[in-house]
Amino acid sequence: MKKNMGSADRIIRVIIAAIIALLFFTNVITGTVGIILMVLAGVFLLTGLISFCPLYAPFGISSCAVKDKS
Repeated sequence: MKKNMGSADRIIRVIIAAIIALLFFTNVITGTVGIILMVLAGVFLLTGLISFCPLYAPFGISSCAVKDKS
Protein backbone atom coordinates (compact mmCIF):
# COMPACT_ATOMS: atom_id res chain seq x y z
CA MET A 1 0.00 0.00 0.00
CA LYS A 2 1.31 3.36 -0.99
CA LYS A 3 0.85 6.08 1.61
CA ASN A 4 -1.81 8.60 0.63
CA MET A 5 -2.23 10.58 3.86
CA GLY A 6 -0.13 13.48 5.04
CA SER A 7 0.81 14.36 8.59
CA ALA A 8 -2.00 16.84 9.16
CA ASP A 9 -4.61 14.36 7.93
CA ARG A 10 -3.22 11.64 10.20
CA ILE A 11 -3.14 13.89 13.27
CA ILE A 12 -6.70 15.11 12.69
CA ARG A 13 -7.99 11.53 12.36
CA VAL A 14 -6.27 10.38 15.56
CA ILE A 15 -7.59 13.41 17.47
CA ILE A 16 -11.15 12.81 16.22
CA ALA A 17 -10.88 9.13 17.21
CA ALA A 18 -9.68 10.11 20.69
CA ILE A 19 -12.53 12.60 21.13
CA ILE A 20 -15.14 10.04 20.06
CA ALA A 21 -13.66 7.44 22.43
CA LEU A 22 -13.62 9.94 25.29
CA LEU A 23 -17.26 10.86 24.67
CA PHE A 24 -18.25 7.18 24.47
CA PHE A 25 -16.47 6.11 27.64
CA THR A 26 -17.86 9.09 29.61
CA ASN A 27 -21.38 8.10 28.45
CA VAL A 28 -22.00 11.33 26.55
CA ILE A 29 -22.80 9.26 23.46
CA THR A 30 -24.47 5.89 24.03
CA GLY A 31 -26.51 3.22 22.33
CA THR A 32 -26.45 2.49 18.63
CA VAL A 33 -25.04 5.91 17.75
CA GLY A 34 -22.21 5.38 20.24
CA ILE A 35 -21.34 1.99 18.78
CA ILE A 36 -21.39 3.31 15.22
CA LEU A 37 -19.17 6.25 16.20
CA MET A 38 -16.75 3.90 18.01
CA VAL A 39 -16.44 1.79 14.86
CA LEU A 40 -15.78 4.99 12.90
CA ALA A 41 -13.20 6.03 15.50
CA GLY A 42 -11.50 2.64 15.11
CA VAL A 43 -11.34 3.10 11.35
CA PHE A 44 -9.96 6.64 11.78
CA LEU A 45 -7.33 5.40 14.22
CA LEU A 46 -6.29 2.49 12.01
CA THR A 47 -6.06 4.57 8.84
CA GLY A 48 -4.22 7.30 10.72
CA LEU A 49 -1.64 4.84 12.03
CA ILE A 50 -0.96 3.15 8.69
CA SER A 51 -1.14 6.39 6.62
CA PHE A 52 -3.45 4.84 4.05
CA CYS A 53 -7.10 5.65 3.42
CA PRO A 54 -8.88 3.12 1.19
CA LEU A 55 -11.47 5.71 0.17
CA TYR A 56 -8.76 8.04 -1.16
CA ALA A 57 -7.34 5.40 -3.55
CA PRO A 58 -10.22 5.08 -6.08
CA PHE A 59 -10.52 8.85 -6.34
CA GLY A 60 -6.78 9.47 -6.65
CA ILE A 61 -6.72 11.72 -3.59
CA SER A 62 -3.48 12.13 -1.68
CA SER A 63 -2.75 14.53 1.14
CA CYS A 64 0.94 13.58 1.24
CA ALA A 65 3.46 16.28 0.61
CA VAL A 66 4.77 16.28 -2.97
CA LYS A 67 8.44 15.37 -3.09
CA ASP A 68 10.56 17.42 -5.48
CA LYS A 69 12.47 15.20 -7.95
CA SER A 70 15.40 17.56 -8.36
